[in-house]
Amino acid sequence: MPDQRELPFQIERLGVIMAGDPGDPNESWGVLNPASVRSRDDELFLFPRVVADKNLSRVGKARVLFGEGGDPCGVERIGYALEPTESYERNPWTAGCEDPRITFVRALDTYVMTYTAYGPFGPRIAMAISTDLENWQRLGLVKFAMSRGTEFDFYHNKDAVIFPELLQDPQGRPSLVMIHRPDYTMCAPGHPPYPVLPDGITEPRPSMWISYSPVDLRDKLNGLNFFQHHRLLATPDADWEALKIGAGCPPVLTRHGWLLIFHGVSGQILEGVDLQTKVHYSAGAMILDRDDPSKVLYRSPYPILSPMTSGERQGLVNNVVFPTGIDERAGDRIDVYYGMADSRIGVGRLLVPAVLALQEEGELVA
Repeated sequence: MPDQRELPFQIERLGVIMAGDPGDPNESWGVLNPASVRSRDDELFLFPRVVADKNLSRVGKARVLFGEGGDPCGVERIGYALEPTESYERNPWTAGCEDPRITFVRALDTYVMTYTAYGPFGPRIAMAISTDLENWQRLGLVKFAMSRGTEFDFYHNKDAVIFPELLQDPQGRPSLVMIHRPDYTMCAPGHPPYPVLPDGITEPRPSMWISYSPVDLRDKLNGLNFFQHHRLLATPDADWEALKIGAGCPPVLTRHGWLLIFHGVSGQILEGVDLQTKVHYSAGAMILDRDDPSKVLYRSPYPILSPMTSGERQGLVNNVVFPTGIDERAGDRIDVYYGMADSRIGVGRLLVPAVLALQEEGELVA
């Protein structure tokens, strides 16, 4: 691996910004993987996954506090945005509204939250919307049109992020655009798990897909959670992402295109285990085409953030950095909020490079 200073994208750690309150049983398993978003009056809020005993997860809400130098330095807890009350968020063992991401979609004048609903059929993507970050209206589970001979609704699915602008779908319609990470493994009662890949797909490892939800400009919020035209975006490639990859933070537009911070997983996945002990999560960067984000123009060959500090290496799940929140600051600075070892939340600073060598369409650059 090259010197970290040689990489065009790099995240400089600013420290731990939030940790579980040992006196609060709702946080006994930690706080992690937050959404971050600016309110209409430009205050920054985190919406962390707050985990109680037995892996019961809620989406909390906290105001970010800043020090004299302008760096985030702590949070003020406010309460909860979502608790697992719906049937698709509960199962016989636990319940969960997990790993939220929030995007303000300008054309809709609405905040859109995607989160993982841990219900009776395993993890699925769910959506909720708000106009004020106070009151959230659930839209239910995301529904996928059948494609490539496959019912995408049958897949476990996680790590969904929404673009802040409406972009054209393959038919030229203005659409809400989502990146997500389906898992192709199926499990019939009494039988071992087996893969069911979409037609034409040969890579069995969980990968990133991009899907579109056409928006009726006369009725902008109708049918927002129905997605179609699914396209494979990126598959695992390097050793540090050998098991799977998934979206991290919602994309932000830069001079180079859409910047997507994503995560890669290496190590070993233990079957039938919720809390994995032999995995290693790192973060990388992609640049997607401004007008057609299904085109990858740049992909970091090495991690831009890997577990190095004690807070990232030791926790409920060791060796995890998991970026989920992003905040555009002045100039080329972007702050990235990330889960640390599934137990606490860190923040780092990223500077968008002035110059970046982009690849030709379809050519992966190392």
